[in-house]
Amino acid sequence: MSIKKPKAKYESVMLIDDSEIDNFINQKMIEGHNFAERIYVHTGSKSALEFLQNFERAHLPEELLPQIIFLDINMPIMDGFQFAEEFQKSSPKINDKVKIVFLTSSLNPMDQKRAMAVRGVYSFLNKPLTKDHLDSL
Repeated sequence: MSIKKPKAKYESVMLIDDSEIDNFINQKMIEGHNFAERIYVHTGSKSALEFLQNFERAHLPEELLPQIIFLDINMPIMDGFQFAEEFQKSSPKINDKVKIVFLTSSLNPMDQKRAMAVRGVYSFLNKPLTKDHLDSL
C-alpha cells in the first residue's frame, strides 16, 4: 500500500538568485513544505527571462508556467528591478498569471517601496525563505 503525497499548493515556482547556496536552501524549503510540484532555478535574471520568453514562444501548457517567481534584487548584469521591468513587457497571457515575490537580503526601505510599486509584485520578503513566508503566500 502506497501513501499518496498531498497535492502541492502550486504547480510550479521559479527561484532567481545569483547565490547558488540561497537557491539550494530556498529550493529545499519549498520541497520540504510541499509548496510546489516543480521548481525552476536560475542564477541570473537574463536566463530566467529567456526561459519565460521561450515558454511564451513555444506555447507550452499553462501549468508549466511558474505561478510565483521568487526574485532577488542584487544580482550582476540584470538586477531584480530590471528583470521585473522586462518581465512586464511579456504578453498578458504570461505576466498576468505570475506573481513576483522579491526575496532579498536588502533591508533598505526604499528597495521595498520601489519593489511594491512594480505591477505584478505580490510581496517583499527578507531571506531566508521560511515556512511562515510560504504559509503567507
